[in-house]
Amino acid sequence: MSKEDVIKKATVNWSDQTRKLREEFITLTEKDLYFDQGELGEMIKRVQNKVGITKHQLYQIITKE
Repeated sequence: MSKEDVIKKATVNWSDQTRKLREEFITLTEKDLYFDQGELGEMIKRVQNKVGITKHQLYQIITKE
């Protein structure tokens, strides 16, 4: 799965994706999951550092139907 796939999925319905992430990782805040266009990488790093998962694991959660 590519970064482009994640970006597409994230921008199409990010509110659903943030809900999924916050349900799985209750310590995440809206601030942790916020990103401006072109800044997905920074958000991914914030989340990785806070919950201790790999980028690949996070991508899987974001792109999961």
